[in-house]
Amino acid sequence: MSLESARAWLAEHAPDLPLIEVEESTATVETAAKALGVEPGRIAKTLAVRTGDHTFLLVARGDARLDNGKSKQEFGARPRMLGPDETFELTGHRVGGVCPFGLATDLPVYLDLSLKAFDVVYPAGGSLNTSVEVSTDRLFELVADRWVDITKLREEAPEA
Repeated sequence: MSLESARAWLAEHAPDLPLIEVEESTATVETAAKALGVEPGRIAKTLAVRTGDHTFLLVARGDARLDNGKSKQEFGARPRMLGPDETFELTGHRVGGVCPFGLATDLPVYLDLSLKAFDVVYPAGGSLNTSVEVSTDRLFELVADRWVDITKLREEAPEA
C-alpha cells in the first residue's frame, strides 16, 4: 500500500510534485541526505508520536530530535515514538518510508518549527527509496494541521 498510496495521494493533491526514486536507501536521515545530495537537516522526517492519549505525525528536520520538555509544554505529556507495527497499522507506511501522504488513518499532522530553517525539504515518499522535493510552505498547506515547537537540534542537547 505504502508507495502506491503516497503516489495516488500526490497525483490527486499535488500532481506537480513528482516522487524521486533512487537506487540507494532513503530509510534513514543519513542515507537519504547522501542519496539526494542534500544536508541532513533538509530531510523532513515523519515521526509517529503519542503524547498521552493524542497520536499524531510530526514532520521535523532530519537533524532534530524530540524534546521532552517542549512536548510536555505543548501537549501536556512526554512524547513516545510508536513502534514499527503500530506505525504501519496507523499510517500504511513502513518505518523508513513513513510520510504524511496517503495515510491509512486520518491522523493530525504537525510540522515542527525546525523545518522553517529551509525553503525546500525532502520528506519520504512511502518507500525505502523514495522522496518528494517540496517547499516547506507547500508541505504545510498540503498536510499540516499546525506548526509546533517540540524538537531541539543536536547541538542544543546538553552534553553528557
